[in-house]
Amino acid sequence: MNAFKIPRKQLALYLMLIPPVVVLFIYAYLPMLGVVMAFQRYQPALGFLHSDWVGFDNFRRLFHIPDVKQVILNTLFIATMKIIVETVAAIAVAILLNEIISKVFKRTVQTIIYFPYFLSWVILGGIFRDMLSREGLINTILGKFGVDPIIFLSKASWFPYILVSTETWQITGFGTIVFLAAITTIDPTLYEAAVMDGASRWKQTLHITLPGMKSTIVLMVTLSLGYILNAGFEQVLMLYSPETYKTGDVIDTWVYRMGLQQAQYSLGAAIGLFRSVVSLVLITVSYMIARKISDHRIF
Repeated sequence: MNAFKIPRKQLALYLMLIPPVVVLFIYAYLPMLGVVMAFQRYQPALGFLHSDWVGFDNFRRLFHIPDVKQVILNTLFIATMKIIVETVAAIAVAILLNEIISKVFKRTVQTIIYFPYFLSWVILGGIFRDMLSREGLINTILGKFGVDPIIFLSKASWFPYILVSTETWQITGFGTIVFLAAITTIDPTLYEAAVMDGASRWKQTLHITLPGMKSTIVLMVTLSLGYILNAGFEQVLMLYSPETYKTGDVIDTWVYRMGLQQAQYSLGAAIGLFRSVVSLVLITVSYMIARKISDHRIF
């Protein structure tokens, strides 16, 4: 019994944990009961207990729908592009910020580039829709150079790259926090020795800064792989249209349309469960690879 006794000094800390644990249970774990719909012919009037049990029929039906393969490919492509571009952008910006000598200027730049992260895609979606519309800012500028108006958000071939670039703009500032912290852990004497040897700033970055950030980079990429099938529901929902379904429709938006708008709850739950299982496998495998490459452990 003594092993479960909470020290008096730590009691307040455990009490502080209660509200977030309750919220996590209600909004993250309790909804998992809905997974049972993936194995039923779910009818809201009958509920979980009385809907017909169909086993894996929903999964068999799912992979016979032509759109599903394209949706999965779209999700993988967009999510992979986001992981690569956002990671590279965050590393590059962190290195550039580290080179700024003026603390006031550095903090000003950090505040400006962090700010978009705290704006929801409801707001950002409206901003980008206005900017990329036929009469928007981008077409107005292009018109000054004699370029005909381009309806950016209706071009299916452009849409995935618009998603990647706009999210990179939004999230890069916040992503630099971890990499800036990683840079501060690098031994300053390494840079002093490099200067004595005549190494330029570029060579210092290439041979000291980046190797010093290796374990952090591997860790962040590893954690990102768990979201490889999550290409950004809110962003896509705010920006896409029927014209861009071919290249922009992802698993989450497809589930939203099929599961909620068309009331095919069991089908939506089936692909949602499939995505979660694949994500779990990917993050487990990537974690094992990360341990072998960088000998870095998360738990």
